[in-house]
Amino acid sequence: MYIEKINSPADIKGLSVKELTVLASEIRSGLMNRLSKKGGHFGPNFGFVEAAIALHYVFDSPRDKIVYDVSHQSYAHKMLTGRKDAFLSDEHFGDVSGYTNPEESEHDFFNVGHTSTSVSLACGLAKGRDLKGDKENIIAVIGDGSLSGGEALEGLDFASELESNFIIIVNDNDMSIAENHGGLYKNLKALRDSEGACECNLFKAMGLDYIYVSEGNDIEKLINAFSKVKDSDHPIVVHINTLKGKGYSPAEENKENWHWCMPFDEKTGESKFSGGGEDYGNLTCDYLLKKMKADERVVTMVAAVPTNIGFTEDKRKTAGKQFVDVGIAEEHAVAMVSGIAKNGGKPVFATHSSFFQRTYDQISQDLCVNGNPATLLVNTASVYGMNDVTHLGIFDIPMISNIPNLVYLAPTNCEEYFAMLDWSIEQDKYPVAVRIPCNGVIHTNAPVDTDYSELNKYKITGQGSEIAIIALGDFYQIGEKLAKLIAEKTGTVPTLINPRYITGIDTEMLEALKKSHSKVITLEDGILDGGFGEKIARFYGPTDVKVYNYGLKKEFIDRYSVDDILRENHLMPEQIVNDVL
Repeated sequence: MYIEKINSPADIKGLSVKELTVLASEIRSGLMNRLSKKGGHFGPNFGFVEAAIALHYVFDSPRDKIVYDVSHQSYAHKMLTGRKDAFLSDEHFGDVSGYTNPEESEHDFFNVGHTSTSVSLACGLAKGRDLKGDKENIIAVIGDGSLSGGEALEGLDFASELESNFIIIVNDNDMSIAENHGGLYKNLKALRDSEGACECNLFKAMGLDYIYVSEGNDIEKLINAFSKVKDSDHPIVVHINTLKGKGYSPAEENKENWHWCMPFDEKTGESKFSGGGEDYGNLTCDYLLKKMKADERVVTMVAAVPTNIGFTEDKRKTAGKQFVDVGIAEEHAVAMVSGIAKNGGKPVFATHSSFFQRTYDQISQDLCVNGNPATLLVNTASVYGMNDVTHLGIFDIPMISNIPNLVYLAPTNCEEYFAMLDWSIEQDKYPVAVRIPCNGVIHTNAPVDTDYSELNKYKITGQGSEIAIIALGDFYQIGEKLAKLIAEKTGTVPTLINPRYITGIDTEMLEALKKSHSKVITLEDGILDGGFGEKIARFYGPTDVKVYNYGLKKEFIDRYSVDDILRENHLMPEQIVNDVL
């Protein structure tokens, strides 16, 4: 095997094209070993193997700097830069993350997990190089799906201003996570169909030089193309046409499902994750399909992640024009739903919590200043959500809940979630965001309110005395356990409160609690700094009521165990009892 002898990119430079082709096969075997057992981004990495080999064959990393967009396609790069054991040896799987990571290797320059960023990051590297008078190559790798993101277009628009070495590898496999959306993809298709020769050329229109490689999985042709642009004295795009999932027929044939995978059986392609049971993705999709069928004004919108709320290809077809995928353009989505709401529609935009971070200005300016009644569904906003450092969902409460005019709701169970969602879609007064529960589909037999128009009214779910527990959203169940434990330890039943509203406080209820409560505990599934609990603490500041805020520290955490994080933050009921008593 060649891969066993590869400890740095220098080790491949003496190999022949034939030997490099064998190496590509060995890399795919390593990828298969890890992905079939651990899961991860399958299609992008299998499609970029030859390109990663050719890049390291031609360029001199880490002196020449390669920046991977999203880094969904960086696994082969990792194998060629001293991290092969994390793919070949099961016991080393934990040695690397699923994204580029400067802590792992000098060949990685950024922690990158959000898309459309590589051109801008690499522009900065190039400008820094030029300021110092250095001469290394700067290479940005970006997929065609990522080009729909505003930052990618901003970066491309600026790149020609550099007037120095800057190489952009556009990895075009005619796919985002699902199908691509937007007018620029018509131009990419025209470029592919014309072997890069059509007169209309997005990249040339941006002032960039351009070459095209039709066989983006041919190592020899890639080496020739990259050699031509190495040490270029001006910005240039190398547009390569690759096959997503190349080398594994299930992934080639079903690109959407194989963009990312759970552990699976290599021979059959069948997932080893049995799953089963209810999930909020499918439940939300079914609810919205029913809602759209009943009312043509209802429209569901996503930003390149349709299955985050269960809209698989067949469900998207069923929804027809009432389902909109804007591509990787969350900012556009928020502004667009504001416009839809202004003109009489009933829009719902759903994406992951960490992706909403890109939309702060649009939520504030385009939506909330204008007060248009759109619905935002905030998914994986929880310590129970995605757990790699680039996709943390725990920062939404300080960001979203402090925007004026916005109503941010935190349901505690399935029935409450859909009641809130239904109210939000049908009301016409407020921009509303709803946190999709993330700690499993929990049902209740208790009645839930259907009207949330009287804002910031908390709900007492268990009347008691002395101690009040205000348990927000996904942490309501921790509150239930805590209430039971306090009653067992003290003989006094505490008051349990479901606040429901993240964006304000129920001053009437909080005032009433003073009469028979000396301690108030707040629980929130997010960071404490600027969060929900601080609003309660501020209210009680001048009083004798003692407030205990429980949530998460403001920190970046990576690939964590939920139980470990809860324990570290004193969020286990037995820890809280000891603190308070």
